Amino acid sequence: MSKLRQLLAKKKSENVLQEIQENTESAEIVKSSKFSVKENPVETAVSKEEDKNSVSAQVETSDSEEPEDLEIALESIGSKKEQEEPTKNKLSLSLGGSVFGKKSGDNAELDAIRSYQAIKSSIHSRLIEDLDVNALMQLEGTDSVENAIEETVHLLVEEERLPLSREERETLAQDVLYETLGLGPLEPLLSDPLINDILVNGADNVWIDQDGKLVETEIKFKDDNHLLHVINRIVSRVGRRVDESSPIVDARLPDGSRVNAIIPPLSLDGPTLSIRRFRPVPFHAGDLIAKGAISKEMSDFLELAVKARLNILISGGTSAGKTTLLNVLSSHISDRERIVTIEDTAELRLQQKHVVRLESRPANIEGQGAVNQRELVKNALRMRPDRIVVGEVRGPEALDMLQAMNTGHEGSLTTLHANSARDALSRLETLVLLSGVELSQKSIREQIGAAFDLVVQIKRLTDGARRVVSITEVTGVQEGVISMQELFKFKPGSADGGAGYHTACGIRPLVEKKIVDAGYKFPEGLLKEINPSATEQEGSSESGGELLE
Repeated sequence: MSKLRQLLAKKKSENVLQEIQENTESAEIVKSSKFSVKENPVETAVSKEEDKNSVSAQVETSDSEEPEDLEIALESIGSKKEQEEPTKNKLSLSLGGSVFGKKSGDNAELDAIRSYQAIKSSIHSRLIEDLDVNALMQLEGTDSVENAIEETVHLLVEEERLPLSREERETLAQDVLYETLGLGPLEPLLSDPLINDILVNGADNVWIDQDGKLVETEIKFKDDNHLLHVINRIVSRVGRRVDESSPIVDARLPDGSRVNAIIPPLSLDGPTLSIRRFRPVPFHAGDLIAKGAISKEMSDFLELAVKARLNILISGGTSAGKTTLLNVLSSHISDRERIVTIEDTAELRLQQKHVVRLESRPANIEGQGAVNQRELVKNALRMRPDRIVVGEVRGPEALDMLQAMNTGHEGSLTTLHANSARDALSRLETLVLLSGVELSQKSIREQIGAAFDLVVQIKRLTDGARRVVSITEVTGVQEGVISMQELFKFKPGSADGGAGYHTACGIRPLVEKKIVDAGYKFPEGLLKEINPSATEQEGSSESGGELLE
């Protein structure tokens, strides 16, 4: 019988020692990646002493039980383990529900979020404190660094000994990884291609624009400082800053998404962040036609206009799709031309090979070093451009752009905020006056009438859909007034739910001669007016609610 007790004690001791060895090996794996967590000698000594005590306690227990034979003893050990495992799972589900799940009542839900944020902050702080920066710098490639950090995060989560399920541990480790390498709680939203805009109105209020409609999310930041840290991480990548002396900043993400941030004291409810997302793959003309944003005839006409080097102004309201349409039109420019783009915040993604991208720069902390769009337009004229593309005209650079268009730089494209084609030219006239140059109203209008050939108006409808609502030709100046004629227009549907449609106005454009002189054939029937009744019947069988990002 004493021999049997010795065998049982040996069996249990081997199981415990095997667990200790496995934990040690998992730690050694992370250390072998040249990226380890510093050990605390006091905690190590205590854990070793606890392991020894547990082994001796198990030996004493085996001596007191005195089973009749080895099989019965092993069965009792197995049944004891089976009884312990459900208890562990029960504890895991209980704590998981309080940390990750939803509770009834706002206070309970807020406490759960705060508990989870506290755990995440604790692990993240340990990761920052225990990082071996020298070992990190020796790793080659971004993937190696990310893998080493990910292994270390998983090790830290395990060391916390939290009664969480495997899935909850993975979620916690992933969130800590987002805090370390990404933009924290915003990373899941940035990885979703269906989200157009991310709007953060303080630490506890995050909205998204999906399919043209605003939806509130359950994502929350720890506090305003946490949100401010994420904003600083974004703007520092492009060499900009945001603080109380400069509380407004425009920036961009590596994928080209546009970012605007405004912080207190200007923002009364905490830091506010707006991210305008762009598709990983840019839109093409066929995509806009399929979504109903533009008709096939309008697309063909604009393609001819771009190839024939006509000057085009794209006008529309906020979030109407002006930049998207500008990207689509620029895709028709030949690869043999040198293109210079000028923007306040780089958003354009031209696909040609010979593209020079220029971006304005704000003043530094001393209030010096600012470079505005007007200076970039002047400099672009010395860069031998075939085309000048201005992302958006919003200041005195309008005068220099008009002069460039009237002095041989044809085929230029730009956008402007306005509610109609007529309003766009009026606003352009106002922007020219901001340049400070003494010009008469007649002179400004003559320059505008001679510079632009077409004005394309795009609008966001009440249902969230974006549509090109008109293409207007600028025919010149008559008796001091800029004359225009509409070539294409969008007719909205009836109040009972009828679908709207695009149609030509049946007017022969004056720019047809320029298109023919450039060597392109103007198709017959391109400007033929569509029969409304036939179009409504055809439109009722097609989906007209698709959105343009």
